[in-house]
Amino acid sequence: MDTTNASTKARPDTHEMVLIHRGHRRESRLLVELIAAAGPGDTARAGDLAEHFRDYRLGLHNHHVGEDELLWPLLLSRVDLESDVVLRMEAQHEKIASTLARAEAALPGWESTAGEEERDALVAALVEHRAVLVEHLDDEERSLLPLAEQHLSVREWDALGDHFRANTPKPKLLFFLGVLLEDADDSERSTILSALPLPARLLWYAVGRPQYARRIRRVRRIRR
Repeated sequence: MDTTNASTKARPDTHEMVLIHRGHRRESRLLVELIAAAGPGDTARAGDLAEHFRDYRLGLHNHHVGEDELLWPLLLSRVDLESDVVLRMEAQHEKIASTLARAEAALPGWESTAGEEERDALVAALVEHRAVLVEHLDDEERSLLPLAEQHLSVREWDALGDHFRANTPKPKLLFFLGVLLEDADDSERSTILSALPLPARLLWYAVGRPQYARRIRRVRRIRR
């Protein structure tokens, strides 16, 4: 058997992208709900949620930069009639970046004062952001992931994850693993964790999981 030839025909499993998107949908929705519910003048609460927004923005930005640099150019070089799909993804990324920038610009005013007017301006920006984001995620899963499975190798697809890890501050990686795992089912969780090196799995169980649980209780004000 020609194992080299067999490996070149292997196609990537893009389901992890669906899990990443699941986290983006959840966190973008919760940011709107939690900030809208924050009381006027509660600057401590504004500070917690502002920190959470910045981590959300970091994760989404790094995820999209990886696609911009590694995914779109490869696909454009290999597809023909479907090039409109890739170009549409690029345009959607630009719209998402614009809405994120508007939310980021509105954040400091609310964070420093926790004023009602500043809060409502931030919520409006986040509502707009989420609408554009969800439209993109739905479209990407429906139209783009099948192209990636057809035209990319496993190594090329895995480079997206390598890029994210290389460009994300190490202390944040366990947090983003928690975001990924939160809504995963048992099979998905097992697949994700089994792909990690043993030291990383141990670090997740010993440090990352309890840290993530404490963070979520604080941000969402979940009582034990």
